[in-house]
Amino acid sequence: MTTEAPHLQFGSAAPSLPSGLNLSRVLTRGAIAKRVVHATVAGMPVRLRYPDGTEVGGGDATAPVLEVVRPAALYRRLEAHPKIGLGEAYMAGDWRAAPGTDLAHALMPFAARMGALVPKPLLSMRGVVDRAIPRHQRNTLEGSRSNISAHYDLSNDLFAAFLDPSMSYSSALFDPSRPLAEQDLHEAQLRKVDGILDAAGVREGSRVLEIGTGWGELAIRAALRGATVTSVTLSAEQRSLALERIADAGVAHLVEVRLQDYREVTGQFDAIVSVEMIEAVGEEYWQTYFRQIDALLAPGGAVAIQAILMEHHRLLATKGSFGWIQKYIFPGGLIPSLQAIREVTRDATDLRVERVQAFGGDYAETLRRWRHTFLQEWPTIQTQGFDETFRRMWEFYLAYCEAGFATHYLDVAQIRLARRSAQ
Repeated sequence: MTTEAPHLQFGSAAPSLPSGLNLSRVLTRGAIAKRVVHATVAGMPVRLRYPDGTEVGGGDATAPVLEVVRPAALYRRLEAHPKIGLGEAYMAGDWRAAPGTDLAHALMPFAARMGALVPKPLLSMRGVVDRAIPRHQRNTLEGSRSNISAHYDLSNDLFAAFLDPSMSYSSALFDPSRPLAEQDLHEAQLRKVDGILDAAGVREGSRVLEIGTGWGELAIRAALRGATVTSVTLSAEQRSLALERIADAGVAHLVEVRLQDYREVTGQFDAIVSVEMIEAVGEEYWQTYFRQIDALLAPGGAVAIQAILMEHHRLLATKGSFGWIQKYIFPGGLIPSLQAIREVTRDATDLRVERVQAFGGDYAETLRRWRHTFLQEWPTIQTQGFDETFRRMWEFYLAYCEAGFATHYLDVAQIRLARRSAQ
């Protein structure tokens, strides 16, 4: 998985700035951020609770409650950088979900208001609080290796603690004809993998290229169909475990896993598959990515990717700014829109989108299960050397993303592409 989750900013209901206010002095105290937050939550089904018991917000007695533990620190962080301060404040313990309140549930009302970004009085300050993506996070050959390693090389044992036995770190695909509660996550993950392979037409004798190995499940299932697989990854940790899992599945003779950038691959393949890897490509390299796929695809072949998506207007509004997810979770990450994928493939390749299967609600459920398992397994994870700040960071990350998918700010889809001449 790679994602830039929604930026939980504040709506346009903020009051205008008082006449004669010295803005530069207020920005050192967090007063503006506090007023904006209070004005925003006044119309939302949530409550903020302060250490003295004071509560603000539009929620009733059944609404989720967020406890503000250190108000001054929270509002200084929010005022200094709205896109990063909220998550950093959670990591620091400046705020938390109250007992009985689920964190993702509490974040959903904010995610549902993503259309209203920075309040008008602060728009003129956007150049101060809206930072550009650091140049060292560009997805050059060297930059991509560094960006991927920063997340995926954390620890195989960490991921194994909360993922299903397939070690799939992307959205599962649940059966819409059955209640979610009856469905096992592992079953749904295999359904997702098989869906991608089916979309790309993978069968016995297919030459398959996988861009982004993960921990090897897709390569294994493709090989079990009788395909030969070349899989590339930039994560040494993932490659090591993927090779073990591939050998244990008895398909090592059919699968090659390379520590290699997709831009360095040569050859011809009947099917090219990639699950939630495009989010790590970066807009600067989207044309390069699809041109490379086009060049590697054999005549009559097909491409299937699974991609996290956002609406095109939201992509345009956020693509140049630096957020919490990019700073702490997925450096170099950027979520595309379906429109952007259509436009890039139209302008730079002979590939065309043929079919789109969206299932964003399934990602919310996948993230919910990951988060609950992560927290349940925290005592074991902690023994690997991870501290409480890390726990809060990952809890916020998983809940933050869940809220984005649950409110349809984000979506995920399996997308089949093929050449125009083959249609």
